[in-house]
Amino acid sequence: MLIRKDTYPRAILHIDGDAFFAACEVARNPSLRGKPVIVGLERGIASAMTYEAKACGVTRAMNLSEIKRVCPQAILVNSNYEMYELYSRRMYEIVRRYTSDIEEYSIDECFADITGLQRPLKMTYEEIAGAIKKDLQNELGLTFSIGLSINKILAKIGSKHSKPNGLVFIPGNEIHLFLAKTKIEKIWGIGPNTSAILQRMKIVTALDLALKSRDWVAANFTKPVQEIHNELLGDFVLPLGVTKNKHNKSSISRTQTFTPPSKDKNRIWSELSKNIENACDTLRQQQIFARKFSVFLKTQDFQYFKMDIALSTPTCFPQDILNALKKHFDQLFKPGILYRTTGVDLHDLSEEKTITLDLFSDNSKDDRLEKVYTEIDKITNRFGHQSLILASSLKKNNGTPKYGRDSYAQKNNTPVNQTDYAFLNLPFLGKVN
Repeated sequence: MLIRKDTYPRAILHIDGDAFFAACEVARNPSLRGKPVIVGLERGIASAMTYEAKACGVTRAMNLSEIKRVCPQAILVNSNYEMYELYSRRMYEIVRRYTSDIEEYSIDECFADITGLQRPLKMTYEEIAGAIKKDLQNELGLTFSIGLSINKILAKIGSKHSKPNGLVFIPGNEIHLFLAKTKIEKIWGIGPNTSAILQRMKIVTALDLALKSRDWVAANFTKPVQEIHNELLGDFVLPLGVTKNKHNKSSISRTQTFTPPSKDKNRIWSELSKNIENACDTLRQQQIFARKFSVFLKTQDFQYFKMDIALSTPTCFPQDILNALKKHFDQLFKPGILYRTTGVDLHDLSEEKTITLDLFSDNSKDDRLEKVYTEIDKITNRFGHQSLILASSLKKNNGTPKYGRDSYAQKNNTPVNQTDYAFLNLPFLGKVN
């Protein structure tokens, strides 16, 4: 039965980010909007690209020379996975305002069950889908394509139907209209081999498959195709793998591979510093503290050097971690070796910052840092990631913040191996417009 009287016996959303990694880069640096931006410079191949780059003929895994040939005006950027994860976390936070029944399928893609929420939310299913889409775009500066239907397969057909920035509804009484427009190879779960077999059987569209009897499908295909067939008929047979918020982690990690590999001790320190900065940004956003951390260096020939360090006081400030690491860095860094990746893992996390006070401690330092970072976070939220950076992170960026205003550190010619913020007194914070 392809035409159902009940339009939404269940209401399932599929939410899919449009060119997600590249879109995050554009959201962070709006001057890139409307341009062919390609992510993957550090790997030498395209891993993601904007729709403008796709229009030029750029495809995934295309190498740099081929990219420049087909799209001379291309703008290539390094991957920034910690930033993409932050956008992903914010995406899931927004969707969870509407429903807790979410399957986190990937970093930029999820299914959400909104069945029965019409009355509590005082909106139709279509209005709920539209409200989620609007919130995502307004708050993240990214576009998402959303499909609403009665099961996962049909919802995914909807989200793919009008990419990018699509909002498509497939109620039960309109299933056949969309199946007729969907090529068999475009159905989620049908791979190239199965698609080729179906096409040899003269099954070209999703509707062709749906019109086959259940007995015929069972006689010719295994359970996965049978389940897809049932969902094309409007049944609900693929439950959501509902997950709790995956971002409530027991640790927070940040790694970065850089090119070219380097033997420069200051450069390696700067790479680690930036990873620590980014990880601490996440700590403060989640209002949690780390008691321990691990750092590692990976060499050009894939050897690992790792160190675990306990902190005297739980913290969310990069200065505390860098000062603890500085005492041991000479044991970790081996001169004369080419390094290509650095990483940090913050663990033993807690929502409480338990501090043992004594008569001789200078407890004003933490209060001062908290005030400083409250203002720093306001600035970076307003002007973008890396508007202000640690002096110790400058060498990673060749002495220049990637985005936003020049840092106070650069203006005052601060040495790049300094671990404190050069602008710790922040005389200008009250004057930023």
